[in-house]
Amino acid sequence: MNKTSLKLKASDAPAAINWAAVDASPLSATPDADSPALTRAQAAQLRPLGEVLPAFSTGKTRITINLDDAVLQAYKARAGGRGYQTLINETLREAMRGVQLADLVRNVIREELRTS
Repeated sequence: MNKTSLKLKASDAPAAINWAAVDASPLSATPDADSPALTRAQAAQLRPLGEVLPAFSTGKTRITINLDDAVLQAYKARAGGRGYQTLINETLREAMRGVQLADLVRNVIREELRTS
């Protein structure tokens, strides 16, 4: 196969969409029997997908956080522009482990001092 065999012929090309007509039509005029409008009671019963189907849970939560510009630029530079959020997450995870380890060492030292 080559590039020319993959090109669409004029007869195979999809018809042009009249976006002005689509934008002009109100949404209420578009029937959708497969997706009826939710009542307030139904909307109040909605739960996150990860809660209903734990197998689909990513184990992560989307948040909004304010970081110093310098911090963000440093992580983006270290990640090469992609994956900087993963680097930030790893740094926070390591810091969390470090605190737990420090607490564990303190407790062991206190216990040793008490017994001596």
